[in-house]
Amino acid sequence: MALPLAKLGTLALRTLSKPIASRLKSQAAVHPKFRNLSSPSPRYEINHRITTKIQRRIYGHATDVEIRPLDEQKAVQATTDLIGEAFIFSVAVAALIFEVQRSARSEARKEEARKQELEELKQREDSLAKELEDLKLKLSEIERLAKGSGLTGILNLKGVHGAESGKAAATPA
Repeated sequence: MALPLAKLGTLALRTLSKPIASRLKSQAAVHPKFRNLSSPSPRYEINHRITTKIQRRIYGHATDVEIRPLDEQKAVQATTDLIGEAFIFSVAVAALIFEVQRSARSEARKEEARKQELEELKQREDSLAKELEDLKLKLSEIERLAKGSGLTGILNLKGVHGAESGKAAATPA
């Protein structure tokens, strides 16, 4: 029962993270400090040029055409998109880590149960082996007492008695 609820919870968390990411993006776009941080700078220009060249190569466009500088609005938009995607990605990673840890705990519990069951089986095997040894000792003691008392012919403990009872069962009386 816990497994479907955990999976449903992580799915709901990932689904809810998308509107939260959109809200973060819209708030970041209008925040003055954020706008100052994401305004076009040489760092963003280099990133913009590399990204544009890669996109042009992927789509088969000419790469020797001049790349226009990034204006402030596009820089802010690109940064807010990055923040939104990073938030969604971090929520997905957190959900994945949670699932892996939950699965590892479940496997550890199963492994512990298997170890305990194996230990119980070993103890039972040892107990049965000891009981078998005790029975062998008792049988040898009975045989020794029977030989000492001269009852060997009557008891015949070496398997003849079992053969005679098998013959008696085979012939109907």
